[in-house]
Amino acid sequence: MWGIPKTRYADCNGSEASEETEIVVNVGGVKQVLPGDVLNRYPETRLAELINNTSESFDTILSLCDDYDPGKGEFYFDRDPDAFKCIIEVYYYGEIHMKRGICPICFLKEMEFWKVDPDFLDECCKSSLNEVEAELSEIADKVKLILDDLEGDPGASRWQRCQVLLWKLMEKPESSLSARVIAIVSFLFILISSVVMCVGTIPELQVEDAEGNPVEHPTLEAIETACIGWFTIEYMLRLISSPNKVHFMLSFMNIIDFLAIMPFYVVLTLTYLGTAVMELSNVQQAVQALRIMRIARIFKLARHSSGLQTLTYALKRSFKELGLLLMYMGVGIFLFSALGYTIEQSHPETMFKSIPQSFWWAIITMTTVGYGDIYPKTTLGRCNAAVSFLCGVIAIALPIHPIINNFVIFYNKQRVLETAAKHELELMALRSGAGGPGKALHRSLKSYSAAGLWDSAMRASQSDTYIPLLEDSSHRNITHSSKDKDH
Repeated sequence: MWGIPKTRYADCNGSEASEETEIVVNVGGVKQVLPGDVLNRYPETRLAELINNTSESFDTILSLCDDYDPGKGEFYFDRDPDAFKCIIEVYYYGEIHMKRGICPICFLKEMEFWKVDPDFLDECCKSSLNEVEAELSEIADKVKLILDDLEGDPGASRWQRCQVLLWKLMEKPESSLSARVIAIVSFLFILISSVVMCVGTIPELQVEDAEGNPVEHPTLEAIETACIGWFTIEYMLRLISSPNKVHFMLSFMNIIDFLAIMPFYVVLTLTYLGTAVMELSNVQQAVQALRIMRIARIFKLARHSSGLQTLTYALKRSFKELGLLLMYMGVGIFLFSALGYTIEQSHPETMFKSIPQSFWWAIITMTTVGYGDIYPKTTLGRCNAAVSFLCGVIAIALPIHPIINNFVIFYNKQRVLETAAKHELELMALRSGAGGPGKALHRSLKSYSAAGLWDSAMRASQSDTYIPLLEDSSHRNITHSSKDKDH
């Protein structure tokens, strides 16, 4: 199809083109001969309009193409030839397939130029466009969020401005140097508190109270109190500055923060006030149970770690794979524990007393842990254990790759979105003629949306470089006034 044109060309000065008329198009330096009857299958497209208006004036022809050589009978288009190879398929097959490697935004812009409806795209290609549009929507949200952070509402009161400033200081480490310092200090307090909690359980570092019971060292308790004081101040400042108090208190990470500091104050209450209404032994048991809840503070690290946040989102996206893993393991545990119990009943010193008790053996065997506290003693029992071991390896290995793949995809996507948002801000700053997104830029983009970013990306995808294809033609008088305006 692509190569040397045929010897028959359209006569632009003659009668109206018939269905047997052929035109020669040169798209980005690649020539092709297109029959008129094929192009007229879709009369609203640019090529069909061109072949049906060859008898019109020269200016009319130039309004449909970039240039025209009446001597050769060639119509010139400064467009992407690879995209045109895909678009021309609509005249022959009634649908379009976008080749791999072509930008979906640029391809959609090419379809718009050739006046081909996007509905002709195949469903697989439409899904690619939907993914790009979704990514652009996320970029737009990030850009709008950054712009909101750069400058607040000018009509806000003094308290509202202070509230926004405090919220950025406590919640957004990337907003300023002081906010980053606070985030680092909070991270260090979390680590210190976790280390103190672990070290406090070492018997050599514990002291005895008046009744001879081991308790934490007073120095460790002082460090713990200082950490809890920091966590309390941090939580209260974030709660006060939060724009939505209800959403803040119901957020999962904020619930973790509350659970990390709540046991300390409950323990104080039970220690100093509980003895009046409760027995001392009950108070000590309640205190010990609440101290265990201090392990929740380790989850506070996720607030300051993008890696842990990415892992959390990846696990959320992998619920289906994790469900399959649990289902495989559940079926295998039930099957092999029942077989192990039945087979081992013939041995007088069997360790498989019941099927529920055999669940523990099946779990540690299929997960390749194998503590050895319960093991089969018959030959068939050992064969059953070997099969359960192999099936456990397979059951665990099958869903691992999709879970890892979800993590990599989400992590790379977040990095791409952050980079794209920064680039979009730089482009907007250049277009506004400023060194950065200042007040004028912020006002002009206050209603920034995904649709606006989509239109911007579509305009940017259009080629703004005119390649002269006819160096010796005396009829080149076409201008690109619209492109000059864009520059």
